[in-house]
Amino acid sequence: MNDKFDELTKAMAQSVTRRGVLKKFGVGLAGIALASFGLMNKAAAGPIGGKGECARCLARCAPNDDACIQKCATKCCVICN
Repeated sequence: MNDKFDELTKAMAQSVTRRGVLKKFGVGLAGIALASFGLMNKAAAGPIGGKGECARCLARCAPNDDACIQKCATKCCVICN
């Protein structure tokens, strides 16, 4: 355990060039931008609890299992009710 802590402190104590810092910052910024575009596309695809999710939920219910059917209807109430 002590060796790992020593390695960590040595790694943190090493100097970093300005170019290295800017490169890592740029890569991180690009990653954030790409991730946000991916999240926006998924968010625009449709509401949570869409028709497909509701149908999958109902398919798992037994035909006369009112509790299961009600749970699915509550989960995606806008579409199933």
